[in-house]
Amino acid sequence: MTYTTATAVYQGGKALPHNAKSAATWTLGGRDYDRISFGVSDALAHAAQRLAPQPGERVLDVATGTGWSARTMARMGARTTGVDIAPDLLDAARDLAAHADPPIEFLEADAEALPFEDRAFDAVISTFGVMFAADHAAAARELARVCRPGGRLALIVWAPEGAVQEFLGIIGKYNPNPPRNPSPLAWGEPDHATALLGDAFDLTFESGVNDHYLGGVEAAWHWYAAGFGPMKALIAALPPDELAAFKQEIDAYHAAYRVPAGLHVKREYLAILGRRK
Repeated sequence: MTYTTATAVYQGGKALPHNAKSAATWTLGGRDYDRISFGVSDALAHAAQRLAPQPGERVLDVATGTGWSARTMARMGARTTGVDIAPDLLDAARDLAAHADPPIEFLEADAEALPFEDRAFDAVISTFGVMFAADHAAAARELARVCRPGGRLALIVWAPEGAVQEFLGIIGKYNPNPPRNPSPLAWGEPDHATALLGDAFDLTFESGVNDHYLGGVEAAWHWYAAGFGPMKALIAALPPDELAAFKQEIDAYHAAYRVPAGLHVKREYLAILGRRK
């Protein structure tokens, strides 16, 4: 099936060529990626409550992962479609949403070239998802294109400085082939988000902090080593000495969040809320 979009001609359900490596990385998380979503579920709930879908509305979840936010939309009565470029995440999403009512449709699709007609959705959500698209402007244009006039937008993105910047910085330090794309954390700058989306949406912003509770440093390592595709790919690629050094830095990062009960990791994020003009 072919759709002409504002950014490209999209054919079928695969990632665009320049996003193929990203798709191969994120899909490594498989079903365990749902645990990653669980760890940030308070931030995902922030987006869902602000979007407030009404029963029967059509909602698109862009870069749905294993479908956590899509399932929340369905629980609120929305007719939900979730898209992602990572096939193993989508397989897990379909399994996890098997009993959703209304049913959720999951499609393999690229955020930079969505396979939908203009104005197809009443609302669009993306929770720590679309921010990782390589072409920020193309992804933003697609968010606007598929949202009807008067429709709503809710994005949750990581803040450009703070806990996540430090965590991703450690991963980037050991990555022998770091991506050359613009930083996904740029979405957390209101000025950048406004430049991307402000022509199409009336925007408001809310800051938040994600609270993640873990049993300890080893539990945190295994949590991300299993489900976070970029970290899982790096662990598989590093020689033993570099892997040991990488783990030491990740463990030290998490150790800074020790509390009597284990770990309390706090991560700063931004909610981008919009109304389509």
